Amino acid sequence: MVRVETPISAIAKRWTPSTRIVKRAALSAVMMSVLIIVTGGAVRLTGSGLGCDTWPKCTDDSLFATPEQGLHGAIEFGNRMLTYVLSAAVGWAIVAVSSMKPRRRKLTRLAWSQFWIVLGNAVLGGITVWAGLNPWTVAGHFLLANALLAVTVITWVRIGEGDGPARPRAPLPVRRLAWAIVATTVVLIVLGTSVTGSGKHAGDSSDVPRMPWDWSAAAHVHAISAWVVCALAIAMWLALRVVDAPADTRARARDLLVVLLAQGAIGYVQYFTDVPEILVGIHMFGSAIMWIAVIRLVMSMRERGDDAPAPLPGPSSAGERGQHGQREQQPSASAQAV
Repeated sequence: MVRVETPISAIAKRWTPSTRIVKRAALSAVMMSVLIIVTGGAVRLTGSGLGCDTWPKCTDDSLFATPEQGLHGAIEFGNRMLTYVLSAAVGWAIVAVSSMKPRRRKLTRLAWSQFWIVLGNAVLGGITVWAGLNPWTVAGHFLLANALLAVTVITWVRIGEGDGPARPRAPLPVRRLAWAIVATTVVLIVLGTSVTGSGKHAGDSSDVPRMPWDWSAAAHVHAISAWVVCALAIAMWLALRVVDAPADTRARARDLLVVLLAQGAIGYVQYFTDVPEILVGIHMFGSAIMWIAVIRLVMSMRERGDDAPAPLPGPSSAGERGQHGQREQQPSASAQAV
Protein backbone atom coordinates (compact mmCIF):
# COMPACT_ATOMS: atom_id res chain seq x y z
CA MET A 1 0.00 0.00 0.00
CA VAL A 2 1.42 3.37 -1.08
CA ARG A 3 1.41 5.92 1.70
CA VAL A 4 0.55 9.44 0.54
CA GLU A 5 2.82 12.11 1.97
CA THR A 6 0.94 15.10 3.39
CA PRO A 7 2.48 18.57 3.81
CA ILE A 8 2.67 18.02 7.58
CA SER A 9 4.41 14.64 7.22
CA ALA A 10 6.81 16.18 4.71
CA ILE A 11 7.72 18.90 7.22
CA ALA A 12 8.07 16.30 9.99
CA LYS A 13 10.55 14.34 7.86
CA ARG A 14 12.84 17.31 7.47
CA TRP A 15 12.44 19.17 10.77
CA THR A 16 12.73 18.18 14.42
CA PRO A 17 11.76 21.06 16.71
CA SER A 18 13.08 21.44 20.22
CA THR A 19 10.71 20.98 23.14
CA ARG A 20 10.90 24.73 23.76
CA ILE A 21 9.67 25.51 20.25
CA VAL A 22 6.82 23.02 20.54
CA LYS A 23 5.76 24.47 23.89
CA ARG A 24 5.78 27.97 22.43
CA ALA A 25 3.64 26.81 19.54
CA ALA A 26 1.16 25.22 21.96
CA LEU A 27 1.20 28.33 24.15
CA SER A 28 0.34 30.50 21.14
CA ALA A 29 -2.83 28.41 20.70
CA VAL A 30 -3.66 28.92 24.40
CA MET A 31 -3.20 32.68 24.12
CA MET A 32 -5.29 32.94 20.96
CA SER A 33 -8.04 30.85 22.59
CA VAL A 34 -8.20 33.39 25.42
CA LEU A 35 -8.14 36.30 22.98
CA ILE A 36 -10.99 34.90 20.87
CA ILE A 37 -13.12 34.53 24.02
CA VAL A 38 -12.45 38.13 25.03
CA THR A 39 -13.00 39.59 21.55
CA GLY A 40 -16.15 37.51 21.13
CA GLY A 41 -17.40 39.11 24.32
CA ALA A 42 -16.45 42.55 22.96
CA VAL A 43 -18.62 41.89 19.89
CA ARG A 44 -21.63 41.23 22.10
CA LEU A 45 -20.91 44.04 24.58
CA THR A 46 -20.63 46.65 21.81
CA GLY A 47 -23.89 45.49 20.22
CA SER A 48 -22.02 44.30 17.12
CA GLY A 49 -23.31 40.73 17.07
CA LEU A 50 -25.22 41.34 13.85
CA GLY A 51 -22.73 43.84 12.44
CA CYS A 52 -22.31 41.28 9.67
CA ASP A 53 -25.89 40.20 9.04
CA THR A 54 -25.11 36.87 7.37
CA TRP A 55 -22.46 34.15 7.26
CA PRO A 56 -19.98 33.17 5.84
CA LYS A 57 -20.19 36.47 3.96
CA CYS A 58 -20.56 39.73 5.86
CA THR A 59 -23.49 40.78 3.66
CA ASP A 60 -25.40 39.04 0.91
CA ASP A 61 -23.22 40.81 -1.64
CA SER A 62 -19.89 41.24 0.13
CA LEU A 63 -17.42 38.98 1.89
CA PHE A 64 -16.08 42.01 3.77
CA ALA A 65 -17.67 44.63 5.99
CA THR A 66 -18.98 47.64 4.05
CA PRO A 67 -18.90 51.33 5.05
CA GLU A 68 -22.69 51.23 5.42
CA GLN A 69 -22.36 48.77 8.29
CA GLY A 70 -20.28 51.25 10.25
CA LEU A 71 -18.35 50.45 13.42
CA HIS A 72 -20.49 47.42 14.31
CA GLY A 73 -19.69 45.78 11.00
CA ALA A 74 -15.97 46.46 11.44
CA ILE A 75 -15.98 44.96 14.95
CA GLU A 76 -17.85 41.81 13.94
CA PHE A 77 -15.77 41.34 10.79
CA GLY A 78 -12.57 41.90 12.78
CA ASN A 79 -13.56 39.15 15.18
CA ARG A 80 -14.18 36.82 12.25
CA MET A 81 -10.71 37.59 10.93
CA LEU A 82 -9.22 36.70 14.31
CA THR A 83 -10.60 33.20 13.79
CA TYR A 84 -8.04 32.84 10.99
CA VAL A 85 -5.27 33.95 13.36
CA LEU A 86 -6.52 31.38 15.87
CA SER A 87 -6.52 28.75 13.12
CA ALA A 88 -2.94 29.67 12.24
CA ALA A 89 -1.87 29.28 15.89
CA VAL A 90 -3.60 25.90 16.11
CA GLY A 91 -2.05 24.85 12.79
CA TRP A 92 1.40 25.86 14.03
CA ALA A 93 0.85 23.75 17.16
CA ILE A 94 -0.23 20.77 15.04
CA VAL A 95 2.84 21.01 12.80
CA ALA A 96 5.22 21.41 15.74
CA VAL A 97 3.73 18.51 17.73
CA SER A 98 3.59 16.26 14.64
CA SER A 99 7.28 16.93 13.98
CA MET A 100 8.51 15.80 17.40
CA LYS A 101 10.90 12.84 17.48
CA PRO A 102 9.97 10.23 18.48
CA ARG A 103 6.42 10.74 17.34
CA ARG A 104 3.92 11.21 20.17
CA ARG A 105 0.58 9.93 18.86
CA LYS A 106 -1.53 10.89 21.88
CA LEU A 107 -0.17 14.42 21.81
CA THR A 108 -0.76 14.65 18.06
CA ARG A 109 -4.39 13.62 18.53
CA LEU A 110 -4.80 16.33 21.17
CA ALA A 111 -3.36 18.93 18.80
CA TRP A 112 -5.65 17.84 15.94
CA SER A 113 -8.70 17.95 18.21
CA GLN A 114 -8.09 21.70 18.50
CA PHE A 115 -8.60 22.04 14.75
CA TRP A 116 -11.94 20.21 14.82
CA ILE A 117 -13.19 22.33 17.73
CA VAL A 118 -12.24 25.54 15.91
CA LEU A 119 -14.02 24.31 12.78
CA GLY A 120 -17.12 23.31 14.75
CA ASN A 121 -17.27 26.61 16.60
CA ALA A 122 -16.92 28.58 13.37
CA VAL A 123 -19.97 26.77 12.01
CA LEU A 124 -21.84 27.34 15.28
CA GLY A 125 -20.94 31.02 15.07
CA GLY A 126 -22.50 31.16 11.62
CA ILE A 127 -25.63 29.43 12.92
CA THR A 128 -25.75 32.02 15.72
CA VAL A 129 -25.83 34.83 13.15
CA TRP A 130 -28.48 33.05 11.08
CA ALA A 131 -30.56 32.57 14.25
CA GLY A 132 -30.45 36.29 15.04
CA LEU A 133 -28.24 35.85 18.15
CA ASN A 134 -30.44 33.24 19.75
CA PRO A 135 -29.16 33.13 23.37
CA TRP A 136 -28.90 29.33 23.36
CA THR A 137 -26.59 29.26 20.36
CA VAL A 138 -24.63 32.20 21.79
CA ALA A 139 -24.15 30.20 25.00
CA GLY A 140 -23.10 27.13 23.02
CA HIS A 141 -20.63 29.26 21.05
CA PHE A 142 -19.05 30.47 24.30
CA LEU A 143 -18.94 27.01 25.89
CA LEU A 144 -17.29 25.49 22.82
CA ALA A 145 -14.65 28.24 22.97
CA ASN A 146 -13.96 27.18 26.55
CA ALA A 147 -13.70 23.56 25.42
CA LEU A 148 -11.04 24.68 22.94
CA LEU A 149 -9.22 26.54 25.71
CA ALA A 150 -9.23 23.38 27.84
CA VAL A 151 -7.71 21.26 25.06
CA THR A 152 -5.04 23.85 24.23
CA VAL A 153 -3.98 24.04 27.89
CA ILE A 154 -3.90 20.24 28.23
CA THR A 155 -1.76 20.00 25.08
CA TRP A 156 0.59 22.70 26.35
CA VAL A 157 1.07 20.98 29.72
CA ARG A 158 1.40 17.48 28.20
CA ILE A 159 4.34 18.57 26.03
CA GLY A 160 6.45 18.84 29.18
CA GLU A 161 5.57 15.29 30.24
CA GLY A 162 6.27 11.80 28.99
CA ASP A 163 3.70 9.37 27.58
CA GLY A 164 3.90 6.73 30.29
CA PRO A 165 1.13 5.83 32.74
CA ALA A 166 0.00 8.61 35.07
CA ARG A 167 1.46 8.42 38.56
CA PRO A 168 -0.35 10.23 41.39
CA ARG A 169 1.38 13.04 43.26
CA ALA A 170 -1.29 13.47 45.93
CA PRO A 171 -3.53 11.12 47.95
CA LEU A 172 -6.76 9.88 46.38
CA PRO A 173 -9.11 12.13 48.42
CA VAL A 174 -7.14 15.19 47.34
CA ARG A 175 -7.26 14.11 43.69
CA ARG A 176 -11.00 13.60 43.96
CA LEU A 177 -11.32 17.07 45.42
CA ALA A 178 -9.46 18.41 42.37
CA TRP A 179 -11.97 16.73 40.05
CA ALA A 180 -14.81 18.13 42.15
CA ILE A 181 -13.36 21.58 41.49
CA VAL A 182 -13.33 20.83 37.76
CA ALA A 183 -16.97 19.69 37.81
CA THR A 184 -18.23 22.66 39.84
CA THR A 185 -16.24 25.08 37.66
CA VAL A 186 -17.97 23.67 34.57
CA VAL A 187 -21.31 24.26 36.30
CA LEU A 188 -20.17 27.79 37.21
CA ILE A 189 -19.27 28.61 33.60
CA VAL A 190 -22.55 27.15 32.28
CA LEU A 191 -24.54 29.17 34.82
CA GLY A 192 -22.62 32.24 33.74
CA THR A 193 -24.09 31.84 30.25
CA SER A 194 -27.56 31.83 31.84
CA VAL A 195 -26.80 35.24 33.34
CA THR A 196 -25.59 36.74 30.08
CA GLY A 197 -28.34 34.99 28.12
CA SER A 198 -31.04 36.64 30.22
CA GLY A 199 -29.26 39.95 30.85
CA LYS A 200 -29.26 43.23 29.03
CA HIS A 201 -26.18 42.71 26.82
CA ALA A 202 -27.95 40.86 24.03
CA GLY A 203 -25.34 41.62 21.40
CA ASP A 204 -27.49 43.82 19.18
CA SER A 205 -29.87 46.76 19.54
CA SER A 206 -32.69 44.90 17.79
CA ASP A 207 -35.28 42.74 19.52
CA VAL A 208 -32.97 39.82 20.37
CA PRO A 209 -34.68 36.99 22.32
CA ARG A 210 -33.49 36.33 25.87
CA MET A 211 -33.47 33.24 28.06
CA PRO A 212 -36.86 32.84 29.81
CA TRP A 213 -35.96 33.67 33.42
CA ASP A 214 -35.18 36.64 35.60
CA TRP A 215 -31.65 37.95 35.15
CA SER A 216 -31.23 38.83 38.83
CA ALA A 217 -32.26 35.32 39.96
CA ALA A 218 -29.80 33.78 37.49
CA ALA A 219 -27.05 36.04 38.84
CA HIS A 220 -27.78 34.89 42.41
CA VAL A 221 -27.61 31.21 41.42
CA HIS A 222 -24.35 31.92 39.57
CA ALA A 223 -22.95 33.62 42.70
CA ILE A 224 -23.87 30.61 44.87
CA SER A 225 -22.01 28.28 42.51
CA ALA A 226 -19.02 30.63 42.62
CA TRP A 227 -18.97 30.42 46.41
CA VAL A 228 -19.03 26.61 46.17
CA VAL A 229 -15.99 26.66 43.90
CA CYS A 230 -14.24 29.09 46.26
CA ALA A 231 -14.96 26.84 49.25
CA LEU A 232 -13.54 23.83 47.42
CA ALA A 233 -10.48 25.84 46.34
CA ILE A 234 -9.82 26.87 49.97
CA ALA A 235 -10.20 23.26 51.07
CA MET A 236 -7.72 22.22 48.36
CA TRP A 237 -5.23 24.89 49.40
CA LEU A 238 -5.35 23.65 52.99
CA ALA A 239 -5.33 19.94 52.09
CA LEU A 240 -2.22 20.25 49.94
CA ARG A 241 -0.35 21.71 52.90
CA VAL A 242 -1.54 18.99 55.23
CA VAL A 243 -0.35 16.21 52.90
CA ASP A 244 2.88 18.08 52.05
CA ALA A 245 2.15 18.06 48.32
CA PRO A 246 4.82 19.13 45.80
CA ALA A 247 5.52 22.86 45.71
CA ASP A 248 4.29 23.34 42.15
CA THR A 249 0.93 21.72 42.97
CA ARG A 250 0.51 24.00 45.99
CA ALA A 251 1.35 26.96 43.77
CA ARG A 252 -1.40 25.94 41.32
CA ALA A 253 -3.92 25.87 44.19
CA ARG A 254 -2.78 29.30 45.36
CA ASP A 255 -3.07 30.74 41.85
CA LEU A 256 -6.60 29.40 41.49
CA LEU A 257 -7.65 30.87 44.82
CA VAL A 258 -6.29 34.30 43.88
CA VAL A 259 -8.09 34.25 40.52
CA LEU A 260 -11.36 33.15 42.14
CA LEU A 261 -11.24 35.93 44.71
CA ALA A 262 -10.57 38.52 42.02
CA GLN A 263 -13.37 37.12 39.86
CA GLY A 264 -15.78 37.23 42.78
CA ALA A 265 -14.93 40.85 43.52
CA ILE A 266 -15.42 41.87 39.88
CA GLY A 267 -18.68 39.92 39.70
CA TYR A 268 -20.19 41.65 42.71
CA VAL A 269 -19.03 45.10 41.56
CA GLN A 270 -20.56 44.63 38.11
CA TYR A 271 -23.82 43.38 39.63
CA PHE A 272 -24.23 46.42 41.90
CA THR A 273 -23.16 48.91 39.18
CA ASP A 274 -25.72 47.74 36.59
CA VAL A 275 -23.24 45.51 34.66
CA PRO A 276 -21.11 48.09 32.80
CA GLU A 277 -19.63 46.71 29.60
CA ILE A 278 -15.99 47.14 30.62
CA LEU A 279 -16.43 45.09 33.82
CA VAL A 280 -18.31 42.36 31.96
CA GLY A 281 -15.41 42.13 29.52
CA ILE A 282 -12.88 41.90 32.37
CA HIS A 283 -15.04 39.23 34.02
CA MET A 284 -15.00 37.19 30.80
CA PHE A 285 -11.22 37.44 30.66
CA GLY A 286 -11.07 36.37 34.31
CA SER A 287 -13.31 33.41 33.52
CA ALA A 288 -10.79 32.18 30.93
CA ILE A 289 -7.87 32.61 33.36
CA MET A 290 -9.86 30.77 36.06
CA TRP A 291 -10.49 27.84 33.69
CA ILE A 292 -6.78 27.65 32.85
CA ALA A 293 -5.91 27.64 36.57
CA VAL A 294 -8.38 24.82 37.26
CA ILE A 295 -7.00 22.64 34.45
CA ARG A 296 -3.40 23.20 35.49
CA LEU A 297 -4.29 22.33 39.09
CA VAL A 298 -5.92 19.01 38.23
CA MET A 299 -3.08 18.09 35.87
CA SER A 300 -0.49 18.80 38.56
CA MET A 301 -2.06 16.02 40.65
CA ARG A 302 -0.23 13.44 38.53
CA GLU A 303 2.93 13.05 36.50
CA ARG A 304 3.85 11.02 33.45
CA GLY A 305 7.25 9.51 32.77
CA ASP A 306 8.64 7.96 29.62
CA ASP A 307 6.60 5.02 28.36
CA ALA A 308 9.71 3.02 27.45
CA PRO A 309 10.52 0.37 30.10
CA ALA A 310 13.82 0.72 31.93
CA PRO A 311 16.50 -1.83 30.81
CA LEU A 312 17.00 -4.77 33.15
CA PRO A 313 20.42 -4.92 34.83
CA GLY A 314 22.70 -7.55 33.31
CA PRO A 315 26.35 -8.39 32.75
CA SER A 316 26.74 -5.93 29.91
CA SER A 317 25.25 -3.05 31.83
CA ALA A 318 27.32 -3.95 34.90
CA GLY A 319 30.45 -4.00 32.78
CA GLU A 320 29.57 -0.68 31.26
CA ARG A 321 29.21 0.81 34.71
CA GLY A 322 32.59 -0.57 35.65
CA GLN A 323 34.27 1.03 32.63
CA HIS A 324 32.53 4.36 32.54
CA GLY A 325 31.29 4.88 36.07
CA GLN A 326 27.69 5.29 37.07
CA ARG A 327 25.33 6.30 34.26
CA GLU A 328 23.93 9.77 34.19
CA GLN A 329 20.46 9.75 35.75
CA GLN A 330 17.55 10.83 33.61
CA PRO A 331 15.42 13.69 34.93
CA SER A 332 12.24 12.56 36.67
CA ALA A 333 8.85 13.21 35.15
CA SER A 334 8.06 15.67 37.94
CA ALA A 335 11.05 17.73 36.82
CA GLN A 336 9.81 17.67 33.23
CA ALA A 337 6.20 18.50 34.08
CA VAL A 338 4.94 22.05 33.77
